[in-house]
Amino acid sequence: MNWMYKGVVSALVFFLMGFIETYSVAADMKTKDRQSVTVPQGIAKEDFVPNRPEVKQNRKKPPAPNKRFIQVQLLGINDFHGQLNVTRKVNGKPAGRADYLAAYLKQRAAENKNTLLVQAGDMAGASPPVSALLQDEPTIDFLNRMGFDIGTVGNHEFDEGVTELFRLIKGGVHPKTGNFTGSKFPWVAANVVDKKTGKSILPPYQVIKVNGMPIGFIGVVTTKTSSIVIPSGIKGIEFTDEVEAINRYAAELKKQGIKSIIVLAHNPGTSGPNGENPKGQLVDIANRTDKEVDVIFGGHNHAYMNAVINNKLVVQAYSYGTAFADVDVEIDPKTKDIVTKRAEIVTTFQEGIEPDTETTQLIESYESKVEKIIHKVIGSTSNDLTSEKNESGESILGDFITDAQREAMKTDFAITNPGGIRNDINAGDITWGDAFTVQPFSNELVRMTMTGKQIRDVLNQQWGEKTQMLQISGFSYTWDSNKAAGDKVVSIKLPDGSEMNPDKTYTVTANIFLSEGGDGFTVFTQAKNKEIGPTDLDTFVNYISSKPKSFMYKNQNRIQKAH
Repeated sequence: MNWMYKGVVSALVFFLMGFIETYSVAADMKTKDRQSVTVPQGIAKEDFVPNRPEVKQNRKKPPAPNKRFIQVQLLGINDFHGQLNVTRKVNGKPAGRADYLAAYLKQRAAENKNTLLVQAGDMAGASPPVSALLQDEPTIDFLNRMGFDIGTVGNHEFDEGVTELFRLIKGGVHPKTGNFTGSKFPWVAANVVDKKTGKSILPPYQVIKVNGMPIGFIGVVTTKTSSIVIPSGIKGIEFTDEVEAINRYAAELKKQGIKSIIVLAHNPGTSGPNGENPKGQLVDIANRTDKEVDVIFGGHNHAYMNAVINNKLVVQAYSYGTAFADVDVEIDPKTKDIVTKRAEIVTTFQEGIEPDTETTQLIESYESKVEKIIHKVIGSTSNDLTSEKNESGESILGDFITDAQREAMKTDFAITNPGGIRNDINAGDITWGDAFTVQPFSNELVRMTMTGKQIRDVLNQQWGEKTQMLQISGFSYTWDSNKAAGDKVVSIKLPDGSEMNPDKTYTVTANIFLSEGGDGFTVFTQAKNKEIGPTDLDTFVNYISSKPKSFMYKNQNRIQKAH
């Protein structure tokens, strides 16, 4: 197989299996009793907050509107991740799915003719198959049909690089899906800059008039994007300081006489149900940005936030379409400034509301295109393959995936990042869709050479700003929590029991994200003789298919914690 033909296997499988039959499922999160049909989710369990204390509070009656002011409603979502057909449980009750989200948004929009729909990034990327297999075009189509007015980019919009991001926004041709018309609403990003020109690659801001009142929208995305997406996809651009970008363009807006300013920030933050104890980068942004900034919509860490910080209303509405932010502002028509603001984070419980028919039909039309490939059984297991790590930092699924990659690339070792393992596989039949939920990014694998010292160094990078335990195959090691960061690895053993030679060169497999220094594992950039292989998803599917029926796989105890 010529591995340099990137993604050929995926593309052929995608087209040859065909798109037939109608598929209409309101899926819930996977359970241990294994439901008859489960729509793949492609997300990590720990990314989602199922229990929400604020939903137990009674909805407060808003104050009577001041007739002297213009009433404007902003309905915002963040971190949707293409979850068109996925139902989740919140406080034990079904919530989410795009047709229910649509019903809520349309219901709220009907309450105020001066309504804008806004999004704060990660609409696409790490999506379930109904969106991902069609290049997330179904998600953009949904947002278009809902009439979204403006949005910004999140880090996941860069998963397939700037070129594909531009295609989704501006339209263009993709070999898998053909021509796509693109987004019908503007995307703003003030801090994503072309290194050569120094200019933002998207408009930094947009002014939208509502009932004659001009409102300026500035977009920013976390500067950490450069370390959590494939570097080659963002070559030539940089992510500049969010506060500096906001203040620069807030000054421009003020020169134009714009006094009502909203920021769409794909940056993290949290607060208590009543706005108490706000934390995260959004707090810093609120404290340091221009006083004319009135409202900040946040995202990225999939959390609840509804707090007033430095006279700025800061909100975030969880993720996956299970909630939205309803922000009500009043604008003085004389000064054109926002004079009051309040917000409610609304969970999209399915109980008590009918799904939006138009959106249901849209979901079904896309489901019918991808059903057959999703439900193809590729193997079966007699035990759960879980991504849950033991005390030493090792998981069953991490061992299994790295075994698959090492075998496929015929290398001495394989190493993968925990963030690339996005779900569990339950005992029983395993479908292609199940495999997709575990490895949704379809990153190419890279064969490379590294010295024993470099391997030790990259393992020691696991304990940085946060602990990120790499999953491994082909060797074992012991680490000591009492030792200083950068020196925690005690010993590294080869399969024959001998110590790894720091001066010897070994062949190593990692996904392309890691190989380019992703997640802060910069030592991988020192590796040599890099060759591109098949995708991690194809490798995972093929490895499962090669196993006997109802195979069993357990934790291999490759990582040992000394203290």
